[in-house]
Amino acid sequence: MRPYTQISPYVEMCCLRVSANVSYQNAQDDVEFLVGIKIATKTQQRLVHRQNFEPTTVDESVKELSVDGGKVRLRTVKGSACIWRDYKAIKLDKNCVEAFFQNNDALINWVNQQPLDVVISCLGDGHDGIWNIISRIGKKSQRIEILDWYHLVENLGKVGGSNQRMEQAKSLLWSGKVAAAKALFSESDSVPAKNFCNYLVVRIQVFD
Repeated sequence: MRPYTQISPYVEMCCLRVSANVSYQNAQDDVEFLVGIKIATKTQQRLVHRQNFEPTTVDESVKELSVDGGKVRLRTVKGSACIWRDYKAIKLDKNCVEAFFQNNDALINWVNQQPLDVVISCLGDGHDGIWNIISRIGKKSQRIEILDWYHLVENLGKVGGSNQRMEQAKSLLWSGKVAAAKALFSESDSVPAKNFCNYLVVRIQVFD
């Protein structure tokens, strides 16, 4: 144990793992249940803040990556409204993931310091914030930019209407026939159909 420390390395590791998944208050309760020792909420927080979490590195060339985002809830004064803030995360190949809180530049720099392959498959959903990050990774000639099928179909589902037309659109999109899929909705006056056509125009440009 380190000098002036009353918590063993194992208990400290338990605190860090639990704090990564729940609030510090819940971490206090969960750790006490798991190891039989009460570690106060403030101590849980101090244990996390004193860590130096070095970004990971990979040894082999990165051939594929995916970018996504999420939200974390920040603690507020009791009785105040919740505050949610964005973070972005990148997964390299199958096993390496890093997430940065409101620091896209650091995330991009971390990726560009890795050994990037001559060709990199980059997967992302349709959000501008995702493609703004991907556009700064490596060189344009290195990137094969792929629109996430799940989010593409999710946006298609917002159009509604004929199931036959929806299935036809999915089949065309899966085959890469974007113009033909767009033509199915181009004469529709509905707002969801127009939004989806605009979505295709903007997002599918990454394949051109």
